[in-house]
Amino acid sequence: MKLLTYHRGDAVSCGILTDRGIVDIPSAWPGPNPPASVKDLLERDLLAGEQFQRLAVSPGKTTPLDAVKLLAPIPRPGKVLALAGNYSEHIKEASVHHGYQLGLSDSPRQTTVPRPFLMPATCVLDPGATIPWPAYSREIDYELELGVVVGKTARRIQAAEAPSCIAGYTIANDVSARSVTFSKDRQKRPWDEFYDWLNGKWADGFCPLGPYLVTADEIADVQNLKMVLKVNDEVRQNANTAQMIYSVAEIVSFLSHITTLEPGDVICTGTPSGVGVATRNFLKAGDRIECNIEGLGTLTNTLGPRPEQFYEPLAGTP
Repeated sequence: MKLLTYHRGDAVSCGILTDRGIVDIPSAWPGPNPPASVKDLLERDLLAGEQFQRLAVSPGKTTPLDAVKLLAPIPRPGKVLALAGNYSEHIKEASVHHGYQLGLSDSPRQTTVPRPFLMPATCVLDPGATIPWPAYSREIDYELELGVVVGKTARRIQAAEAPSCIAGYTIANDVSARSVTFSKDRQKRPWDEFYDWLNGKWADGFCPLGPYLVTADEIADVQNLKMVLKVNDEVRQNANTAQMIYSVAEIVSFLSHITTLEPGDVICTGTPSGVGVATRNFLKAGDRIECNIEGLGTLTNTLGPRPEQFYEPLAGTP
């Protein structure tokens, strides 16, 4: 099933996208105490329940998809976790072009482990929304990623157990600031470049999600999904989830040993090659970014206007 979050009048609601349109979950719920959101649905473990399953085939009222404004499937995840360098070709391109370094190697997966990092929930952005250009960077990049939505609490689980903890999948665009203006006139210190890279992930609206959450049962093989990202109709990334260094199940297992995964948490599983930093072909104001993953739809956003003034905290410092 495809689960949506959207504006319904002045309120935010959630629904199931069917061939007939959207079934609004709160108003069509066959019983008391309906779930108020997709996250609520997951936290109460209602996906496999009879009441939820009856909604998709309910003959009741539906709403056309084009009559609502879509929001991110999970607008405020408890945690957004992401992987750096989960596709070998991306590691290579990011490491060798123009002296840009991720601090990653092209080592075989048997001798390395995943490299996760956290992003604040304020990074999440709705489908169709404008990505704000932050005032601390002049170089903005895109990163198409498969997003995993956690459905059940997972703590120190094995990879074989991971599928039972996954609610479904969505599309993520891990937008990245590839430079930071506050590095100007800064004294050189160890690790500065790593933190610059990390800070480049945290801007408001830098993690568009959507257009919906596709439940795991709809995806036959999550490790064989075609991925394409276009900028103004030009293909920039063209890959397959089969190229991941660490599989979805391995990622979920690894992360569950570091932190407790909870329903509604989102995991971005890394980006393939073709990002702008490799060719210095960064995004420009007004660029339209279309992210498509087989079976998950298309997530489209536009980069907002370039700031008139950039943040340089050391400028003019005596």
